[in-house]
This record gives sequence, structure tokens and C-alpha cells, in this order.
Amino acid sequence: MSNKNEGAKLANPESRDGFKSKWGFIIACIGSAVGMANIWRFPYMVATYGGMTFLLPYFLFVLLIGASGVMEEFSLGRWGGAGPVGSFGKAMEERTGKRTVGEVIGALPVIGSMGLAIGYSVVMGWIFKYTKMSFSGELFALGQDMDKIGAAFGSAAPESQTLGEGVGMMVNNGIFGIGNGFWIIIAIVVSVIIMAMGVAGGIEKACKVMIPLLFALFLVMAVYIATLPGASDGYRFIFSLDLAGLADWKLWVYAFGQAFFSLSVAGNGSVIYGSYLGKDVEISSSARNVAVFDTLAALVAMFVIIPAMATSGGELSTAGPGLMFVALPGVFNGMGGFGRFVGIFFFVAVLFAGTTSIINLYETPVAFLQEQFKLKRLPSVIIIHVIGLVVALLIQPWTSQWMDMVSIYICPFGALLAGVMFFWVLKKQTALDAVNLGARKKIGAWFHPFGKWVYVPLCALALFFGALLGGIG
Repeated sequence: MSNKNEGAKLANPESRDGFKSKWGFIIACIGSAVGMANIWRFPYMVATYGGMTFLLPYFLFVLLIGASGVMEEFSLGRWGGAGPVGSFGKAMEERTGKRTVGEVIGALPVIGSMGLAIGYSVVMGWIFKYTKMSFSGELFALGQDMDKIGAAFGSAAPESQTLGEGVGMMVNNGIFGIGNGFWIIIAIVVSVIIMAMGVAGGIEKACKVMIPLLFALFLVMAVYIATLPGASDGYRFIFSLDLAGLADWKLWVYAFGQAFFSLSVAGNGSVIYGSYLGKDVEISSSARNVAVFDTLAALVAMFVIIPAMATSGGELSTAGPGLMFVALPGVFNGMGGFGRFVGIFFFVAVLFAGTTSIINLYETPVAFLQEQFKLKRLPSVIIIHVIGLVVALLIQPWTSQWMDMVSIYICPFGALLAGVMFFWVLKKQTALDAVNLGARKKIGAWFHPFGKWVYVPLCALALFFGALLGGIG
């Protein structure tokens, strides 16, 4: 038997699933990190704050968070051999002799992961619908008429300002008529199928297919768009640098927020994936690879979206769903016959990014049921997804508010709690042993004080500035 498989067995009891290889783990983690923040927010932030003026602080924060928070969450999960509830409980037990308080605290990141997964389920419904429309030609037939494209998106993502309006719409139309109910069900079914096959047989295999294809599709789009008239204006903008702009404190806050949320440090997904990791795998190199490839995904999305917008002479003036589901389809449709294929490639790539993220988000609550209630994997997967489906259908008119609540408050608080558990509650030597397990070269003495006095305060700042500015990532 290979050393890799032996390592996996050491890290995971016989009853516990795990990743079969180091690269399977890394690709799954890349999949969890590569999501909508890379595609519908990162290019907008680069456009708003001026190319390299934004990228330089962003690269700095990716380095800082990758070398602290990402490593910490992987290490905490592997050391604890469980998700946040079990790992937080074990850390508290080492410090105080009792697990209960740590387990209660660990429930918050589980709730955050479930909340984000539910919001993502609604978004995935939009993505599945647009992918279908791109293949069928419905999206291309809308041309560059932003009113028509906006109306198509509005039918998928209805907005309701009051509870009464939203409930009335649900009663009158039924779940298949409200916005996007049918496509949310499709998204949930796909997630169930992948996750029911297990960590190695489902999540790892799916990510090994989807993540390379995602990069390939974006690279093909980037090469094609580079040949179009006007694309060079986009490249000039990307490589522009305004030194005076670096004095803007909001630039630094948003660059930090983009890196923080893109790397998925929230005390949940990275912890549970770390718990499936073999003891012979080097944490530092794994974290470095995740940070590098997540950043590359954001950059290739940027090299598609900003030059594409430049070819139409338009400005990248919106982020979020408005960019991905309204502005970009109009730009792709204006590229002529091959624009239809660009649209297909784009939404398939986005579908892969969203799917690999959502299975990571649902994995934390699924593992919670397995660990705490000793349920088998299939019933755990079904229970969690049924809850997710029901709530996702109900929150459609308030998806934006739901996602804001979870991402602004619960996720950074989860990252803060995980950081406190690892760098403050866990004994220093225990923490260092955990991060150095399987390492060819030991992490330097800088790691623990850096995490304790820099990373943990940064998590608190993510929570503070998120609340102050209405979200920073």
C-alpha cells in the first residue's frame, strides 16, 4: 500500500472517509475557494480601484492569509479529526479539560456554512438556468438589449421588498413558479448526487474534473477575447498603477476583504476538509497551492471580463449578479457568432466554480450530523439538502439580504473563532506540532506569534469593516 493511502488511514478512522491523495485534497480546496467572489466581484474591484493599484495590496493579503489562516484551519481540522464542533471541543478540552464550551462555539461556523450554502443554492439555480439558456440559444437571441436581458434575469431572481409580497408570490405561483424554484431543485439534486458518493468517490473526483476544465475554459475565452478590437484597452487598464491611489484606506480594506473571503477562511469548510487529510501531507505547501490557484482563477476571470467589457466600449460599473447575468451576456452577444460559444464556455465555467463551492459548504453540516448523531453519510446528505432546499425556495426574494447577513457577520466571526481556538486556546507547542505534521521543512518560529497577533486581529477587522461598510468581500 502506498504511503499516501497509509497517511489517509492514519488521519481518518476506518469509519471516516478522506481524500485519497494530496492533490485531490488541494484541488477540492481550490474548488471550495474558487467561487462567485473570483468571478463577479474581483474584476469589478480591479476596475474600480485601478488595475495594479488594487492588485498589489490584494497579492499582499493573499500571502498573509494563505500563510496563516489557511494553514491554521487545515491544521486545526486534521489535528481535531473532525469539523468545527469536534475540533473546537478538542482544543478547549486540551486547555480546560472540558469540551462542551468549545463544541457550542463550534456550532456557529456550522450554521454559517449552512447559511451560505442555502444562499448559494439560490445562486446556483440562476447559473443552471443561464447555462441551459446559453446552450439553447435563448440567451444569445436576446442580443444586446439590456432591458430584455435584465427581464430574463428578473424572472429568475425576483425581488420583494416586504414579507407580505414575497409570501403572496409564493402562494400564488407555487415553488416552480417563484423565480427559479425548478432550477434550485436541479442544483440541490446535483449536489446530493456528488456528496452521496463520499469525500473521495464524490467530492474529490468531481473537483478533479471540474477545476481543470474551469481553468481551461477561462483560458480559451481569454485567448479569444485577446484577438478582439478594443481588448488592448482592457489590458492597459489592468497593468496601470496609480501610486497616489494607494493612500486610499478603503482600497486596502476591500483588497483585504477580497483576499479574506476568496480564500474561504470561515472556520468551517477548510477545517472539515483538513480533517479528511492524511498525516503525511505537508500543510504549508497545500495552503500555498490553494492560495496560488485561487488567485490564478481570479486573474483569468479578470483577463476575460475586463477586456471583454473593453471590446464593447462599456465600463465595468457593477458587481455581483448584475455583472454576470445582465452586463456580460450583452457583451458576449455583441461579439458575433462566436460570442454564443463564449457565453456557453463562460456559464459552464461558472457552473463548475459554483458546484465545487456548494459541495464544500454543505459538507460541514453533513459531517456535523455524521459526527454528532452518528448518522450514515447518505441520510446526512439528504437531511441537510432537504433543509437547504426548503429554505432556499423560501428566501428567493431576499437572497441578497440573506447572503449579506451570513457573509458580513457569521463567516468572519467563524474565522475569528477558529483563529482564537488554534492560536490562543490550543497550547503553542500543540499548534506548532499540528501544522508541522508531515512537513519536510518545519514552519519557522514566526508562525505562531504572527497568527496570534496579526491574523486573529485581521479576522476581527473583517467583521468590523464588513459591518461598517456593508460588506467587504
